Amino acid sequence: MRKFDYSLDYKNLDLRANPEHYAIGKGEQGVLTVEPYKSEILPFWRFKNPQLATESSEKIYNMFLDYIEQGDFVGADMARKFLQMVLRVPAATQTIRAARNISVRYPIIKRE
Repeated sequence: MRKFDYSLDYKNLDLRANPEHYAIGKGEQGVLTVEPYKSEILPFWRFKNPQLATESSEKIYNMFLDYIEQGDFVGADMARKFLQMVLRVPAATQTIRAARNISVRYPIIKRE
C-alpha cells in the first residue's frame, strides 16, 4: 500500500480533480488535509451527545453513498475515515481540537 504523502500541498490540491495523487494510507491519515472533502464533511462531523452523533453519522454515511454513486473513490474513502474516527472517540477528540487550531500535540497536522 502506498503511504500517505504529507509533502503535497493539500490546501491547494483538489483531489477531486486529481485523484491520482491520493494514497489511502493507514487508518485516518489525511482526513483533515484532503480537499475539497475536508471542507465538505467536517461541518457535519459532531458527536457531543448520542443524538448529534446519530444525526452526524447518518449525514456522513449518506455523503459516503453519494460519493460511491458518483464514482468518487477519494470522497467515499474520506467519508469512511470520518465515520471510523467516531469509533475512536479519544483520538477523534484530539483530531477535532487540532482541526480547530487549539494547541494540541498531534504529529500529523502542521500548524502555521
